[in-house]
Amino acid sequence: MSSEPVVSAGSVGPARRTEGDLAALPLAPPAATGLREVVRRRYLLGMLVRNTIKSRYQGTVLGWVWSYLQPAIRFCMFYFLFQVMIGRGEGTIENFAIHLFAGMVIVHFFTETFNGGTQSLVQNRSLITKLPVPREMFPVARMLVAGWHTIPMLIILVVPCIALGWRPDLEGIAAALLGFALAAALGLALGLVFSVGNVFMRDIGKVAQTLTQFVTFSVPMMYPFTLVHERFGDPWSGYYLLNPMAEAVLLIQRGFWTGTTSDPSATAAAHLPDHLFTRGLIMTGVSVVLLVLAQRLFSRLEAKVPERL
Repeated sequence: MSSEPVVSAGSVGPARRTEGDLAALPLAPPAATGLREVVRRRYLLGMLVRNTIKSRYQGTVLGWVWSYLQPAIRFCMFYFLFQVMIGRGEGTIENFAIHLFAGMVIVHFFTETFNGGTQSLVQNRSLITKLPVPREMFPVARMLVAGWHTIPMLIILVVPCIALGWRPDLEGIAAALLGFALAAALGLALGLVFSVGNVFMRDIGKVAQTLTQFVTFSVPMMYPFTLVHERFGDPWSGYYLLNPMAEAVLLIQRGFWTGTTSDPSATAAAHLPDHLFTRGLIMTGVSVVLLVLAQRLFSRLEAKVPERL
């Protein structure tokens, strides 16, 4: 008699499974969902963030140095083009290059969070279909990656600010932090909604890219808020401020740009709208509510994500 063990059709163990058997395994559902679960699994979140950052500079000689080199070149180009050649802001906007680049920092953080979050599920389909992790982890990871790439831009911004006499003050730092909180909550909320929508219809990703192109021109970055108020007056300038990213840009300009001018208080009074902090807090609260709603919508649809991927 043969000494081989008899194996029934349904008792194939892990060691005897073929590649075809593994491919036929059911899609792995997440053990739990929600942003709280993402925070609880912060070790996996950290690994995902590190791998995403490494993959961006894989194969390059300078590596992470590009994170500093690119924004530094961008700032120098804007300074030379707008302030030296065109003379933009002469007599009206002091240190216009700082005014512009401060807005660019927070717009970059928002657009990378939004666009990266939108593509995060599709780009990580192999992990999503096999690993039991909360799928909200992928948009959150892209927000953290966006924050990591924003740090060099902040350093590039701070260096000329200090050279121009800027010194950090409590109110200015609070304004900048509030602006980043607003952009993070809004960008993550949109990233969650658009990421799951992009799984079902890839055109959603193109819609997100189109929307982010409008952000650059819909915020007081290349032009001051006073220009909007002078051209359109009330109540249209008030409607303009209903754009949360316009508030975020004004907040970070309050944190950095106004401090580089010869009279920061006069600059803030002349070029920033009244009740900036109050509106910023309201917009941040609205963005947090949108984030909660986006999380609920995401949790309703995410069970179908592995099948569609």
